Amino acid sequence: METIKLIVDSINTILWDYILIVALMGIGIFMTVRLKFPQFTRLFPALRKMFSGLMNKEPVEEGKMTPVQALSTAVAAQVGTGNIVGVATAIASGGPGAAFWMMVSAFFGMSTIFSEAVLAQKYREIKDGQLVGGPAYYIKNGLNSKGLSLFFAIACIFALGIVGIMVQSNSVAGSVSDAFGIPTIGITIVLTMVVALILMGGMGRIASFAETVVPIMALAYILGSLLIIFFNIENFIPAIKSIFIGAFSPKAIGGGALGITIQQTIRYGLSRGLFSNEAGMGSTPHSHAVADTDHPAEQGFTAMIGVFISTFLICLSTVMVNLTSQSYNPNISAVEMNATATIMTQSGFASGFGSFGGMFLSICLSFFSLTTIVGWYFFAESNVKLVFNSKAKTLKTFKFLVIVALVIGTLIDATFVWKLADMFMGIMAIPNIIALFLLSKEVRKILDDYDKKHIAKDFAKKGV
Repeated sequence: METIKLIVDSINTILWDYILIVALMGIGIFMTVRLKFPQFTRLFPALRKMFSGLMNKEPVEEGKMTPVQALSTAVAAQVGTGNIVGVATAIASGGPGAAFWMMVSAFFGMSTIFSEAVLAQKYREIKDGQLVGGPAYYIKNGLNSKGLSLFFAIACIFALGIVGIMVQSNSVAGSVSDAFGIPTIGITIVLTMVVALILMGGMGRIASFAETVVPIMALAYILGSLLIIFFNIENFIPAIKSIFIGAFSPKAIGGGALGITIQQTIRYGLSRGLFSNEAGMGSTPHSHAVADTDHPAEQGFTAMIGVFISTFLICLSTVMVNLTSQSYNPNISAVEMNATATIMTQSGFASGFGSFGGMFLSICLSFFSLTTIVGWYFFAESNVKLVFNSKAKTLKTFKFLVIVALVIGTLIDATFVWKLADMFMGIMAIPNIIALFLLSKEVRKILDDYDKKHIAKDFAKKGV
């Protein structure tokens, strides 16, 4: 077992310290420039449209999702333990400055996720009367590379459908057990039953579940975080300062940060930021592919909202709770702090809400993890359909394997599961990044086509 852990650590070091930080940030910057900074011009109109969609629920054909349902399923997958446990780990390992680099990764990640969504829309397929798509499909149909498509699909099945499920169930079991004193076996049974019921309902039940739960879940966590920040308002400005100073000079923060280097700050900020919003990882395009929308670019704009919610709202809320409540202590060494990273945010909420704070966070984390399990299953299933050509018996077997992985995840070491997730997601991202770069010209064409039709439509409305 120790040998396996060493191999996983070595692969993660190569992937996340060198290859992926450069590749994911590189593709984000490249697409931002190529698309002429859509973060500034496209995000807020997309937000207005999203709120309109939430207020007026649209009908949708069976086998498809509305744009808001697709976004909710994507956010369900994006908002998980990475936004709480992962962010706390990033601060513990990289100091407050890691939060700055998280925001940087999210800013450029919006262009990446726009590209993923429009390509998923363009190159999607219909299998058994249902829309299906994602990186494996735009690699196969856009790049005409069946080998690379198959490599991505298999990596995604393991990364999201097996190891990813273990990460989420492990976090739920640990959090609920600590907060409520419930035995792990009881949590495992309830979680298994709930997930099985949702998965048995297929795409329709997954979409309805995500559309209903995600907005409530996100709003509750943000409001709770704002209250903690308000209770500790005197620490708000110092917290902001520590983020910006720590981003470029971690040694200036305090005694504990003396063990933190600028390389660590950037590495943990970028990697945890990318892990939480999943831009470039190749996961969320699976839900955007099945959205029933007038133009692929419109779903690309909607996809950008997912990164905004995941990192700029949820992750930043976690950061500010830890810093303003002073549950992050710069006078403790990075090694000691990292060992207790998982209870940092819990301590932050407890400082404002008392014993209810730990329960509140546990409930939020449980719902975050539950929605991520459902979202990741849906993404992995899209790749099972590609590899095994939508065989009903294979899909039933895969659902059974997902439930088994969920149960195993509640019983094994959390640290090792996180490392495995990092490794498989890193491997999964590589073919996706290659495809995004090689198909970047297509993305630009799709955006230009949207602008051309949009301008024509405006002229028509004005009677020009």
